[in-house]
Amino acid sequence: GAKPAVCKHWLRGLCKRGDGCDFLHDYDASRMPECYFYSKFGECSNKDCPFLHVGATASTAGCPWYDRGFCRHGPLCKYKHTRRVMCANYLVGFCPEGPKCKFVQYVLGRLGMWLGGEI
Repeated sequence: GAKPAVCKHWLRGLCKRGDGCDFLHDYDASRMPECYFYSKFGECSNKDCPFLHVGATASTAGCPWYDRGFCRHGPLCKYKHTRRVMCANYLVGFCPEGPKCKFVQYVLGRLGMWLGGEI
């Protein structure tokens, strides 16, 4: 089958999986992995960045698989992949911002899945 995206390790010459790799070992601008900086911080300072800047052009509907931890479609997914940053205060027990906090506050539920929750 078609491979979802260019292998980020192959791009650096570090992929050890060779033909057994699940990712593409050819340069294809339309199938590049997501830019780490753009996805994490919402901006990328490299004007010649070869990676995908997913956001404004992505669908407004969130990807349920990505939200659970993994989407097999990667950057080619038609749904939005939103990285969430956990609230450090919440993780240690208390966030003074409560529901107004800009970071995610989750509790670990059954089967090791993150479930939305409040303190």
